[in-house]
Amino acid sequence: MNKILLIEDDVTLRENTAELLELSNYNVITAPNGKVGVEMAFDTLPNIIVCDIMMPELDGYGVLEALAHKEKTKHIPFIFLSAKTERKDVRKGMDLGADDYITKPFEEEELLSAIESRLAKAEILKDLRRNDHDIKVEEPEMKSLNDLKNFFDDSGKIINFSEGEIIYEEGQNSNYIYLISKGLVKCNKLDEQGKELTTALHQEDDLFGYTSFTQNIPYQETVTAIKDTKLVAISKNDLKDVLNNNHQVTLDLIQLLTNDLTGVKDQLLQMAYSSVKRRTAITILKFAEKLNRKPEEAIRISRNDLAGVAGIATESLIRTLSGFKDLGIIEIEGRNIRILDIDKLQQIN
Repeated sequence: MNKILLIEDDVTLRENTAELLELSNYNVITAPNGKVGVEMAFDTLPNIIVCDIMMPELDGYGVLEALAHKEKTKHIPFIFLSAKTERKDVRKGMDLGADDYITKPFEEEELLSAIESRLAKAEILKDLRRNDHDIKVEEPEMKSLNDLKNFFDDSGKIINFSEGEIIYEEGQNSNYIYLISKGLVKCNKLDEQGKELTTALHQEDDLFGYTSFTQNIPYQETVTAIKDTKLVAISKNDLKDVLNNNHQVTLDLIQLLTNDLTGVKDQLLQMAYSSVKRRTAITILKFAEKLNRKPEEAIRISRNDLAGVAGIATESLIRTLSGFKDLGIIEIEGRNIRILDIDKLQQIN
């Protein structure tokens, strides 16, 4: 019978969840806080741990970090329980190596399914570690970036972000590389005067988040979801292993990075030498492309985001948009912008 360690400070939730798991034929041991939970994990070596995040004594990601540094507990599957308002804490925990998280309040089947799948995965990995000297598992060869993106879809962690939510901030540990399954994100940095400069826009099927595969360099920019976004995350170490074994994919990724650098250079040249009108026009067209909008479809985007990408003051952008509206080039309604004459917009200098 598999043993589950349940760490939860809410007495009612702890007792009800323990009863649910016991009725599903699990041997359940419980802890009322993180400090006791760590001690019980070392003493009992459970098959899986289900842990709350916000707790007295020691919080959930403190528990995970403590167990991850010990050889006898670092392979134990770890599932977080989280309130909806704790997504930032969940992401921090996932950076430390959590296997999954369940949002409170949760359905019984959701929790049981997560436990079953993680236990099965743990058994497979345990067998592979046990037979590592005798059996070499051959990974299928990857021949293109599409194969790499399929690997993300098959093996990555799915994380959802709401419009305006920060995905990661400059200076945070760069533990994950991301593939955008749905949505749009912006990358930005602050200059010496504290002005926000948008350095890149990434859309569906784009990869982002890479800093260095050989050094522990933190993220160099802040990334925010421009609209509701679904990401697939792969740890930097896992991706490094893939690239070491698939040289063609490595070359393709280098080409992708080269193209990104070329795009940044073009943006810098545009910001240095183009007029405010030209930068505004190019930025509107760029957002239409990234959002996969036809010219006649409205673009819903904040003025701050438009100004950040164009590299101009928000006040200057608003005045320029008003001028475009007066000329009949665009239509403005609230945050929505609709291109009325794409030819004139493209020809603005």
